[in-house]
Amino acid sequence: MRVLCGWVAALCVLSTSAAAEAIGDADRGETLYRQCAACHQVGQGAQHRIGPHLNGIFGRKAGTVDGYARYSKGLLRAGNDGLVWSLDKLHAYLENPKSLVSGTRMNFAGLSDPQDRADVLAYLRQFSDSPQNIPEAQPTAIAREVALPPEILTIVGDPEYGEYLASECTTCHQRDGSNQGIPSVTGWPEEDFVVAMHAYKQQIRPHAVMQSYAGRLTDEEIAALAAYFAGL
Repeated sequence: MRVLCGWVAALCVLSTSAAAEAIGDADRGETLYRQCAACHQVGQGAQHRIGPHLNGIFGRKAGTVDGYARYSKGLLRAGNDGLVWSLDKLHAYLENPKSLVSGTRMNFAGLSDPQDRADVLAYLRQFSDSPQNIPEAQPTAIAREVALPPEILTIVGDPEYGEYLASECTTCHQRDGSNQGIPSVTGWPEEDFVVAMHAYKQQIRPHAVMQSYAGRLTDEEIAALAAYFAGL
């Protein structure tokens, strides 16, 4: 029985690899996926972050992953209207998210190159199969944009102080989480917010205004902003 189970597991992995190869280059897709990884985890142990994890995305009804509660009304409406994440729908969404789902919160300009989309989807296909979330699939190890010491990540931010500091942020970012032309920063996991701000501070993330603003903030001020925006 143990030998048989081993063969079944191996066949599952092979079938997933074959399916991925039929779409595009999964290895190249893993590299391209780094621009998605700040919001979406995938692989063994993947968790919801700013966006939902993407394990089992193929064949799933839009807006239905368990445990994720921040879907936009537009995506929930699309799911209720019958949108299922098939290969062609995922291609369309990656090309221009707001064209396929008006009102989506995903502020991503899209991948204009069809081969880039095919390769990213080949990579994601490795984590979607029947059964979904194959235990034998290799985990995705994508490093954080910036490695921060524990003493920074464990600072407990003061949300009231964060609200005071947020006045400069909210000249562009909306407190209600709307994303009219600019990404929402409300409801982020605090650690993700802290990492992103330190990435701007170290000029790893390329946005001159954000680099300048983050560069003026102390570790405690960044933690305070993270605590404030996480609670909105």
